Amino acid sequence: MSMPMKQEAASLVIQLLEELGAIGADPDGGVTRLLYSPEWLQAQLFLAERMKQLGLEVRFDRVGNLYGKLQGRYQGSPVILTGSHIDTVRSGGYYDGAYGIAAGIAALTYLKDTYGEPNYTLEVVSFCEEEGSRFPLTYWGSGNVSGLYSWDGCPPITDRNQISLKEAMESSGFGKAELPEAVRDDLAAFVELHIEQGPVLEKMRKHIGIVEAIVGQRRYGITVRGETNHAGTTPMPMRKDALVGAAEMMMQLEADALLYGEPLVATVGRVEAVPNVPNVVPGEVAFTVDIRHHDEQVLEEFSSQILGKFKEIAKWRGLEMSEVSWLEAKPAPMHKALGDRLEKISGDLSLSYRRLVSGAGHDAQLFSAVCPTAMLFVPSKGGVSHSPEEYTAPEELAEGVSVLAALLYEMAYEEKLP
Repeated sequence: MSMPMKQEAASLVIQLLEELGAIGADPDGGVTRLLYSPEWLQAQLFLAERMKQLGLEVRFDRVGNLYGKLQGRYQGSPVILTGSHIDTVRSGGYYDGAYGIAAGIAALTYLKDTYGEPNYTLEVVSFCEEEGSRFPLTYWGSGNVSGLYSWDGCPPITDRNQISLKEAMESSGFGKAELPEAVRDDLAAFVELHIEQGPVLEKMRKHIGIVEAIVGQRRYGITVRGETNHAGTTPMPMRKDALVGAAEMMMQLEADALLYGEPLVATVGRVEAVPNVPNVVPGEVAFTVDIRHHDEQVLEEFSSQILGKFKEIAKWRGLEMSEVSWLEAKPAPMHKALGDRLEKISGDLSLSYRRLVSGAGHDAQLFSAVCPTAMLFVPSKGGVSHSPEEYTAPEELAEGVSVLAALLYEMAYEEKLP
């Protein structure tokens, strides 16, 4: 494949990212597109129109995943899929998720315009959700495609405004019987291109990251209950302060994670105290715990141990503690042969590379058990992500598309399926 594609791809990718960045733009910077929100729907409809304009066949499935298809000459053959997610965290950056979709569109457009009809069908997907920013659920889009979830088994969960997932889906026009089912059994491979969201590639001055595995994750909702009481008249020894108990649990989490050492990480990301006023002893505190490691045994061992310690802290402080597990994602190894191909392609394009483990979760991890799956990264400036400061240079974006397009060409045109 010729290198002049770089400028052509960069122009389309940057244009798509700028246009997407205006949809759900926050007044103070960043972008917010939560699952099934008006901004989310506007972005999916925008992408559908752009795919049509670029000559791709467009369809939505029942839960709102969007596909652009470049039909191959082998009718009924397995499909090679690439893409990422359209939803964001609150006040997130322009690149997370959106880059993988824009890159997939650019790669398919380039291949179509340069080489014509492929032998095997290529598709780019804009998954409806990955982040878990609106509902206590992650990978709703790719989870439906891979069979982890199903629209009719929609969990009874709600957002902060008590709107259920099912209600939100239906209000956006999805969940209808006439729409195609989301689950797929026709995939030959899945490839996801993403910004790294970390500092490794930039610090090591590498152009491409080839992911060997994606870490497993455990996420819990912890609720600590004590007694709400007057801040001035309740003596210290007589208090059942839920917030102090929760704070001790958080410190225990940090201490144990440091003791385990890298690459295990553990995070408390959200805390809500009740009644959350200055002159009242908090009677209830809810907080989240996110634990990650690429070894399933270590992940299970640490999670079980820390929950046990939380219960011990609650007991000696006279508090009640309960936990809800809302994510158990197993570590996901990527397909070795596809990783080897990405390594060769990077070398052929004179792009330096590094193999690494992804500390962030991605849609690709759900496909590793369904079909051969590969994931590649481009650098993130300063390692910053989930932030308005998120940035990857145009030439780096283009380099990622070059590698992606070359791998798709091998599989779809040269028939080198994994």
